[in-house]
Amino acid sequence: MRIVFVAAPLQGHLLPLVPLAAACRDAGHDVVLAGGGFPGDVLGLRTADIGARFHLQRSALRVALRRPGLARAELRGTAGQEMVGELFGRANQALIDPLLALARRERPDLIVYESLSEAGAVVAARLGVPSVLQEASLWPATELFRAVAGSRAMRGQDVPAPALTIATTPPSLRGAPAADEFSMRPVPFSGGGAVPDWLLSAGDRPRVVVSRSTLTGPNSGDPGPAVIAAAAQVDAEFVLVRPAVTGHLPANVRTVDRVPLDRVLPFAAAFVHHGGAGSVLGGLAVGVPQLATPGAGDRRYNAGLLARRGAGLAVEAKAIGAADLTTLLTDGALRTAAKEVAAEIAAMPAPATVVPALEKL
Repeated sequence: MRIVFVAAPLQGHLLPLVPLAAACRDAGHDVVLAGGGFPGDVLGLRTADIGARFHLQRSALRVALRRPGLARAELRGTAGQEMVGELFGRANQALIDPLLALARRERPDLIVYESLSEAGAVVAARLGVPSVLQEASLWPATELFRAVAGSRAMRGQDVPAPALTIATTPPSLRGAPAADEFSMRPVPFSGGGAVPDWLLSAGDRPRVVVSRSTLTGPNSGDPGPAVIAAAAQVDAEFVLVRPAVTGHLPANVRTVDRVPLDRVLPFAAAFVHHGGAGSVLGGLAVGVPQLATPGAGDRRYNAGLLARRGAGLAVEAKAIGAADLTTLLTDGALRTAAKEVAAEIAAMPAPATVVPALEKL
């Protein structure tokens, strides 16, 4: 079977597709991963760059000029899915033609696309092949599908409903999948890369890993500056991944370049980050308490979901203080809830178990 996996050319959209794509490849299928901005390691998958004309910032500016009130709400993280639908509806227009050209060369039997890459559904309709929608965020994939498919930019396009929807959010965070959805474990994957030896074992003090978004922009929620300011008052070792600023650092703060967080987090006592869906799920998969900063897009929703489950804290980036970091490290209820969700994720079906369902299509 030939399968094309489609993601917006942004790493937060691309990486969640890699485990299932690799499982299909390992089952003997011919797989290509279409997107852009690929990290150095995608588990040996074939890739195709379709993102040359994709420009998220330009699309955001055009939507903001037309609907400034909605854009302001989006920056606060209170716009729901309306802004993201308009934004990615416009952005997906740039993916349709290059994806169609790729699909005509590859002649896929099936197209799998992530929550905000409905160009995959459009191209599948034009080729007359089934499509599968894989959840790649904590927002329900079906809701994002409706937001993008119903956007102004996608009017006039044939965007058929998926033949199968794969849900990856642990049920205790958002409820059980719908009867017509297939549940699949969210497998953390950060794109590979080298890891210093000292990060692959526990340190002498509790380790707090601190990361930020791969995207830059207003209200990006970088927790780094506040953590640096508070670190000296906390009995822990802080490791800042790709820090935006450094300067003079307290003695208990270290920095590293990009590292695969899925390999680093098992040795951490806590995780502080910008609230991206991949970060939330990556921390939950290994059962570490998290502090997520609410912000633009879905990040306020994600941080709130984590806090309501009791597995982490939601604190604005500039407001993070020593008391928040100490609570993160010492609150037993946070750690218990995080480990409960980790056990729940481990019990979800692995990507390899989804492959037969794709074959049936």
